Amino acid sequence: MEEVLRRLAAVGPFFRVPYGNTPPGAGFRPLAELYGEGLGPYVCEIGRRLGSGPGRVAASTAQFGIASRLWSLGLGCAALSGRVPDLGPDRVWWRLPEAGSLELWLPRPDPGARPAEALAEILPGHLGVLDAALRERFGVSPRVLRGNSASALVGALRVLIDRVPAGPVVRLAASLLAADGPLAGTGTFIHEDGLGVAFTRRSCCLYYRVPGGGLCGDCVLRTR
Repeated sequence: MEEVLRRLAAVGPFFRVPYGNTPPGAGFRPLAELYGEGLGPYVCEIGRRLGSGPGRVAASTAQFGIASRLWSLGLGCAALSGRVPDLGPDRVWWRLPEAGSLELWLPRPDPGARPAEALAEILPGHLGVLDAALRERFGVSPRVLRGNSASALVGALRVLIDRVPAGPVVRLAASLLAADGPLAGTGTFIHEDGLGVAFTRRSCCLYYRVPGGGLCGDCVLRTR
C-alpha cells in the first residue's frame, strides 16, 4: 500500500497523503477527534475563511472538503491497486494549516487493507459519523450532506479518469450511486467511454450563499 500511495501522490494534491510511523509535522490528530469536540472550532474556522460565519454553509463546506479528500484517497488506491487502506475515523489523521486546505496523514497504511469493493461500506460509514454530528450541531440537511458526498465522489473520479486506468472504479462509483447503493437518490450519474462522467445532484451544497460564491457545475439549481 505504501507504493500505491507514492504513485497516487502524482495524480494531484487532493490525492497526496503522507504515511508512516511519524506525522509529517505538528498538529495531526485522528479524524475521530475532529468529529467530536473539535468539530465546532473547525467549522468556525471554515466559516471565518469563507466569510459566511459558523453556520450551515460553513458546516456543509467543511464536510464537502473532508469527503473530497477521503474519496480521492479511497478511489485512488482502488484504481491503482484494487485495494483500499483502513479509512476509519480513528485511522486517518488530519490537520488544517494556517493557509490551505485540510491535510491528511495515514499511520501504517498496510494493516487492514481490503478489496476495493469494501469502499462501498467503509466511506459511507465513515462519513455517516461526521454527518450525524453536523446534523445535530448545525442543522445541516441529510439530503445536502449525502449530495455533498456523491458530488465529492464524482469529482475524484473525474480527475482519476484523466490520469490513471480507472475502468473498475468507474463501475464501483456507479454502484455506489445506483438505486440500491449507499448514495442512491443523490443525483443522476452518466458515464460514456471516451467522454468521461457527468453528474447532476438533487441538492445544493449551499456554497452560493458564501460572499462572492456561485453555483457549482453539478448543482440542482442550475436546472431550475
